[in-house]
Amino acid sequence: MDADVKKHSYTIPCSSAFRDAVANLARRKKANVADLARSVVLVLPAAAIAEFPDPGEPGREDRETVVLKSGSAQGRPWRRKPRLQVRLPPGHEVAMIRRALGIALAMERGEMALRLDGKAMAAAAHANQAPPAPSPEDGRLLRETREELERLQAIVSVLAFEPLRDGVHTRDEALHVLGFPPGRIPDLASLRARFRMLATIHHPDGTYGDHRRMSQLNAAMDILRRGMA
Repeated sequence: MDADVKKHSYTIPCSSAFRDAVANLARRKKANVADLARSVVLVLPAAAIAEFPDPGEPGREDRETVVLKSGSAQGRPWRRKPRLQVRLPPGHEVAMIRRALGIALAMERGEMALRLDGKAMAAAAHANQAPPAPSPEDGRLLRETREELERLQAIVSVLAFEPLRDGVHTRDEALHVLGFPPGRIPDLASLRARFRMLATIHHPDGTYGDHRRMSQLNAAMDILRRGMA
């Protein structure tokens, strides 16, 4: 849990076409957008990512309409830049994450191939050339990446609780929604850490977002916080 709490949620402005292409790739790979970016960042050196052209922000006319789900303006439409939400450790630049996702798309389209040269790794265009045969190190990296994706998917599956049919009304129901065992008395710091972790997964704007789950998370947090007053 501590590792998740230390991660940062990045908003990545991008064209709607780029956003849709990345989301579709993540869906086909049964991963999320952060998994795609992380796989590139972990394998390629920063210098190689920096050399890739930044896909850039959306044009002035490229906007999406969303309906606000909270606050005084709830229910009203809002025009905003298309975007992707990516949760990664702090310290990354938005343009670098966008480049990493661009590299993932280019590799999927066959426009780039990963070449491992000893300890140095680089992405190289392979125009009219067959990519080199995978080395044992390539195979190890692929296996580790696949195992990590399967682990992340299993975690999401476990955390994706079934929303309570009648909503959250009791302390035990609130504990259940936040993933604490019955009778547990978590302190405020533990509550906040658990809420942040789950909200990152279930927020409606995220890949695995769900409005009912997010609403019940908010209700559960409110009930347990009031019980501490």
